[in-house]
Amino acid sequence: MAGIYIHIPFCKQACHYCDFHFSTSLTYKDEMMNVLKKELRMQKAYLSGEEIQTIYFGGGTPSLLPAAALNTLTDEIFHLYPVAANAEITMEANPDDLSQQQVKELRTTPVNRFSIGIQSFYDEDLKWMNRAHRASEAEASVKRVQDAGFGNITIDLIYGYPLLSDEKWKSNIRKALDLEVPHISSYSLTVEPKTALAHMIKAGKERNVDDEQAAAQFERLMAELADAGFIHYEISNFCKEGHHYRHNSNYWKGAKYLGIGPSAHSFNGYERQWNIANNAKYIASIETGIIPFEHEVLNDTQCLNEYIMISLRTMYGCDLDKLHAEFDRAYVEELIGKAQVFIGRGWLEHTGNLLRTTQAGKLYADHIASELFIEEKK
Repeated sequence: MAGIYIHIPFCKQACHYCDFHFSTSLTYKDEMMNVLKKELRMQKAYLSGEEIQTIYFGGGTPSLLPAAALNTLTDEIFHLYPVAANAEITMEANPDDLSQQQVKELRTTPVNRFSIGIQSFYDEDLKWMNRAHRASEAEASVKRVQDAGFGNITIDLIYGYPLLSDEKWKSNIRKALDLEVPHISSYSLTVEPKTALAHMIKAGKERNVDDEQAAAQFERLMAELADAGFIHYEISNFCKEGHHYRHNSNYWKGAKYLGIGPSAHSFNGYERQWNIANNAKYIASIETGIIPFEHEVLNDTQCLNEYIMISLRTMYGCDLDKLHAEFDRAYVEELIGKAQVFIGRGWLEHTGNLLRTTQAGKLYADHIASELFIEEKK
């Protein structure tokens, strides 16, 4: 069980809150397609021949690519790797890219799942974020994809930003539900240090995030989607039965994955590596036959702490039997001891062999995990 992630590092324009690696210049687009295929060939042994269950085109904005370019990349993957017959193949897309013609052409690709970056159904909010699309395009793009026969769709929504009143947030949730998509990913706005938004806040041109407002909107989101029959299976992800996000679920379960492209990350079970986040340097290096990456080998303590953080974000929780089997017993006993304070606050529950965040604890999942981290043994 393994996955492949392809990073497409191009965008029409820069969203004010985004700190992912991308370029608004398409100067190197053709060269990038060639070296992505070359890196796929160079990395063929990385996953040790494991069957590929998921393929994910992220970015950046993969929907800027024509269908022919996607087919070129997927053809290379299918040629080089053992891909499961029922593999989940996802493409991130911006609403303004999903024209009727583009959607029609995407039917000729193996893509069978769309992740559509809607973020908001209000034009003033989209303008504030510096998104390229308008609210009308957001709704139309989802319906267009559905009409073309694609049923496996997720949409992204952002909450917790200054322009988003509680009434607007309630309306955004309702519109998402009215579109009848089977999966919703929703994130609280985070002000990343090197973004345009961070600079505007520092200069006093924009208000900072209100944590209490964000928490209240997250609670509303959980309640509304639960009433609509959605399963809250990870802090930021909600789905109808049978529509779990397989690619990211594999990340959360510690499965192997290969990242292709500038800034892409890979994990083979014991070692993590990440490519250089520079298009020109990435292309030049791959063309000479060298993958430009850094890496780290994870020790037992790092693996344990990573598992704690990831597992407590999911409905599956932290499996103490798994920990006993894979790590020193003293680590596990220390973890259980540290957890008692959060169990007492009602933020964690210890049931059988599982340690899980409660509904109230989901508001503090990352904080809880960081407090439960085990220190390196000398």
